Amino acid sequence: MTRRYDYLSDGAAIYRRSFAIIEAEADLGQLPPEMRPVATRMIHASGQIDLLGDIAFSPGLVSSAHQALAAGAPVLCDSRMVAAGIIVSRLPKANQVICHLGDPRLGELAEQLGTTKTAAAIELWRPILAGSVVAIGNAPTALFRLLEVIAADPGLAPAAVLGIPVGFVGAAEAKQALIENDLGLEYLAVQGRRGGSAVTVAAVNALCTTSGATGV
Repeated sequence: MTRRYDYLSDGAAIYRRSFAIIEAEADLGQLPPEMRPVATRMIHASGQIDLLGDIAFSPGLVSSAHQALAAGAPVLCDSRMVAAGIIVSRLPKANQVICHLGDPRLGELAEQLGTTKTAAAIELWRPILAGSVVAIGNAPTALFRLLEVIAADPGLAPAAVLGIPVGFVGAAEAKQALIENDLGLEYLAVQGRRGGSAVTVAAVNALCTTSGATGV
C-alpha cells in the first residue's frame, strides 16, 4: 500500500508562501523599514506571529550592526548552536564567528568567577569585544556578565548586542536589563521567556544580508 500526503514540496514555493503569510498576518508596518526584514526572519524562525509584540530594539541597532560587519567586526556567540547557524557566505567581510565553549580554560575560569562556563567565556572576548557584534541566544548568565563587563569598562562596548536568551530562570530579567541599559548599547532583544538559538541566528543572518552581503 502506497501512502501519499497532499503537501507543498517545492522549496522555493514554500519559502515564498511562508513569507507571504508573515506579511499578511504580522503588522510589520509598526516597525521602521530597516527593522522589518530582521523581524520577519525572527518570526519565521519561531513560527510565532505574536513574537513581533515582544521584539525590542534601539533606534541605531541596524545601522550600527551594518557598519560593524562592513568593517570586518567579529560575531561573538554564546553557544555553538548560534555560531553554527550563521551563514558565513552572508558575512560581508569574511567576518570571524567566534564561540569559546569547549575552550579548556573555561572550567577553571568559571570556578574562579563562580558562574557558568558561558558567562566565563565573556572574559575571553575582552581583546576583541569592542566594536563587535554579540549574539547571545541561550545563556542569560552570559548576557548579565556582558553588561557587568561593559559597565566596568565602557571602552569594551560592542557595536551591537543581540540579547535573545531563552528560558525560565533569568532570561526575561537579563533581556530587560539590556533593554534598560544606561551604557549606550545598541541592542535587539525579545522580551519575556522566549528566544533561543534559532531566533538569534535568524536575526544575525538578516542583519548580514541587509548589510550588503549576497546569498539567500
